[in-house]
Amino acid sequence: MKKKFNALTSEEERVILHKGTEKPFQGEYNEHAQEGVYLCKRCNAPLYRSEHKFESQCGWPSFDDEIEGAIKKEMDEHGRRTEIVCAQCDGHLGHIFEGEQLTPKNTRHCVNSISMRFMTQVEYEKQFSHFKKAYFAGGCFWGVEHLMQQQEGVLTVVSGYMGGHTENPTYEQVCKKETGHVEAVEVLYDPEEVAFEALSKYFFEIHDPTQADGQGPDIGSQYISVVFYSTDSEKLITHALINQLESMGLKIATKVLPAQKFWPAENVHQDYYKKNGKEPYCHHRQKRFD
Repeated sequence: MKKKFNALTSEEERVILHKGTEKPFQGEYNEHAQEGVYLCKRCNAPLYRSEHKFESQCGWPSFDDEIEGAIKKEMDEHGRRTEIVCAQCDGHLGHIFEGEQLTPKNTRHCVNSISMRFMTQVEYEKQFSHFKKAYFAGGCFWGVEHLMQQQEGVLTVVSGYMGGHTENPTYEQVCKKETGHVEAVEVLYDPEEVAFEALSKYFFEIHDPTQADGQGPDIGSQYISVVFYSTDSEKLITHALINQLESMGLKIATKVLPAQKFWPAENVHQDYYKKNGKEPYCHHRQKRFD
């Protein structure tokens, strides 16, 4: 589905769409210290919290952390700096620098004020507190992420790992089956636009829920089919959908497990197909529900 974006001024387009930079020390949020949340000017996705912000004297708003899954890091066109863009709309935010020893996290997100808008904490909670997260595993997370991103009502999809016993698992460890994790995705969605049931139906249609040993050519315990539920309602909905599929004669291998700590995967695995201009090799939609 095509995402809806805010109208931008010509100067906002220069920075956000064409990767420009605003003049230093002139941005609205350079010396801004109010408590709240900074959102993407183009799509309203939450990016940074006020506690992430610090004074760096560089001339642009500086942050040493971000809201989980809010941004993507990419090498700029010259291959010299790491660009940061909104994970939801790819709008240009600025650049990230490390090793400057300005905060204990040793990271500086140098962001254009014009790429953001600000909300107080009260305003933010009133408008965005209803957002929810869902967790699905159905083979290689590249394909599940790519197709889930196309659903209306979905704000962001993050590839990562869930269900294991090791903290901060790496892709190499998961592939070697050292951690007990499966490749999963975290779906941030607006329940006023799409329901958990609709997302779950879609999940059962974009992979083969009858395959017990993986997905397509990807064989192994890290590729099994799982719905990780966060509430009793999600658990009941998932079991009802499985019962419906089995009434059609399908032998469903999908596991239904309680959600655990979700660990985002390395940046190279985020938006894999979007970055490479390809389509999933083992995920496609097969209609199974009316």
